[in-house]
Amino acid sequence: MTAAALSLSKIVAGHDGHVSISDVTLAVPAGARVAVIGANGAGKSTLLKTIAGELPPLGGQMRRCATCARMGYLPQSATVDTRFPVSVYEFVAMGVWNHVGLFRRLGPAVRQRIDAALDRTGLAALARRPIGALSGGQLQRARFARLMLQDAALLLLDEPFAGVDRPTREALMALIDGWHAEGRTCLVVLHDLDLVRQRFEWCLSVDDGHAQLTPTAELLALRPTADGAAAARHAFLRDALRA
Repeated sequence: MTAAALSLSKIVAGHDGHVSISDVTLAVPAGARVAVIGANGAGKSTLLKTIAGELPPLGGQMRRCATCARMGYLPQSATVDTRFPVSVYEFVAMGVWNHVGLFRRLGPAVRQRIDAALDRTGLAALARRPIGALSGGQLQRARFARLMLQDAALLLLDEPFAGVDRPTREALMALIDGWHAEGRTCLVVLHDLDLVRQRFEWCLSVDDGHAQLTPTAELLALRPTADGAAAARHAFLRDALRA
């Protein structure tokens, strides 16, 4: 049986005294691609922020396996202040700060990693351009490049494809596929349910203050019944996935 990269036990998540999700108990298999799905305002971002440590849990316990001690978090793109006067190269290089320190010089090996991340995201030719001059899709590529440098085994991405065109989405999804092939665990908040069906083996569905981890194929097969509370709770997601 695959070990759990992340285990939640009776987690309660919320902020400013408001509980968004309660009694979340689940185990995410190591190396899984997990789509975090649900209606707007259901609490998907709150749950991801809690897992990432951006919000303290209001209750319960959370554990990560030893190999997932290093975690990378990509919040929604609206959190980036593009007025900050840095180049694309400097912005991406922030991904290594936790390893080399804020004020230490970047050695040749680190610079090679930065160059490789820029190349993989198609930004090598834009490395010296100000971050504020990038398009929305280019900025998201830069954020992915910065995340790559964190070399995390557990990756949390909150709506990474919002506001990007289809070629950019496919390029970024290819990076997620590559992380999956390397054995990394990816939790990704998504609204494109066709993409969920085609590329993600697991769904973490958030609805009505609850969250449940289900294999995507099993979620597609759920049938709401009179005594099936879980199936009824996910009926709207099942129907959307089949659309």
